[in-house]
Amino acid sequence: MFPYSGVMPELATVLDQLIETAPPADDFTGRATFDALRMLQLIRNTVDHQIVTHTAQLGELAVAQRTGGSTKAMLIELGHAPAAAHRVMRSVDALPALPAVAHHAADGHLSSEIIDAIVRGMSSIGKRCREGLSDRDKRAHETELLAQALSGATPAQVLEYARGIGNALADATDTGIPAADDPSLNTVSARTTDDGRVDIRADVTQVVGEKFLSMIDERSCPRPEPDGAADRRTAEQRRADAFELILDQAALGARIDSVGSPRTQLVVTIPAAGTDPAHLPWTGSVSRATAKQVSCDGSLTEIVLDGEGVPLQMGQTHRLFPSHLRKAVIVRDGCCIKCGAPPSHTQVHHIAHWADGGPTDLDNGCLLCQRCHTQVHHHGWDVVMGFDRHPWLVPPATIDPNRRPLPAYNRRTMRLDDAA
Repeated sequence: MFPYSGVMPELATVLDQLIETAPPADDFTGRATFDALRMLQLIRNTVDHQIVTHTAQLGELAVAQRTGGSTKAMLIELGHAPAAAHRVMRSVDALPALPAVAHHAADGHLSSEIIDAIVRGMSSIGKRCREGLSDRDKRAHETELLAQALSGATPAQVLEYARGIGNALADATDTGIPAADDPSLNTVSARTTDDGRVDIRADVTQVVGEKFLSMIDERSCPRPEPDGAADRRTAEQRRADAFELILDQAALGARIDSVGSPRTQLVVTIPAAGTDPAHLPWTGSVSRATAKQVSCDGSLTEIVLDGEGVPLQMGQTHRLFPSHLRKAVIVRDGCCIKCGAPPSHTQVHHIAHWADGGPTDLDNGCLLCQRCHTQVHHHGWDVVMGFDRHPWLVPPATIDPNRRPLPAYNRRTMRLDDAA
């Protein structure tokens, strides 16, 4: 019998029965074993949901708080891995507002991983809706994600579907900034381990992640050994070697031409009908504003897809603002036109978006650092080219109701009337 006193007898009985359960004997086809495995999965899903409901009750009773701890810490003390404990707490907080998901979770038809993907997906959708989701919209999106989960989608696919909904909402409002595009959330940390190694971790925007993954992939292909044998490195070792190569190339590039070089090459696929969001190959769907931003400074190949996912139009790779044009823009602007960041920290922004047919020339480009670039693309700032052939900033109405143009940072002593 289960050794702990005070445990509900039915739970102790179930545990004893599970402990004594063995794979079916004489199961030559494997059918009985497979059916048993499916039943065990249902049991596991149900148990995971019971853990959530019991954890919620302990939280309501403030059991851990009475001893100066937290419910999450209590789960970890019980043996949950920190990530698993965090997942349980997310479900505790979110499931009361997701009744349909909670119902299917109680029946054992959804794994804790799928439930967590729906919870995180709903959170992502909510963050991308500036006005907040109505109860009706919440129910509709919950049903959409639940349908994806019950149709056999993986947790990653459920999250990707939710991101697509969120990007569509962000495009519809055209205000605010999705979490995936918010550089203020970016973090990079490096910690020296006990054995002298360095543990590097990063949480960055989708565009930064796309650049990193694209560069890593280009440089981590298997290479034959000198003796002709296949590459003996694991995929992780190849990516680590690629990371070191990127650092070496970055250092070399900084010495050769840190201000004149275009940026990383990216590929974006765009549905011809315009109903679905554009996609980057590594990180998935992107909002319209992000698609325009990545087209500003870099090499971009644009592929238009029909309804069946077949390319209708394969654009040429456009080397946007090559070295000679970038240097010309630097000579004119001198720094980020909004905050004054040095040229090596800037990108060349298309004033009339390249995605909308804007030309790549001196009169359609200006220097913006990453932070200010995001402000222009997501927070209502505009840039116009003045008759003096210099860029002028137009603040959003929330900052200046009259939206009076401001000169570039290197010309702040001027006013538009003086230039006239």
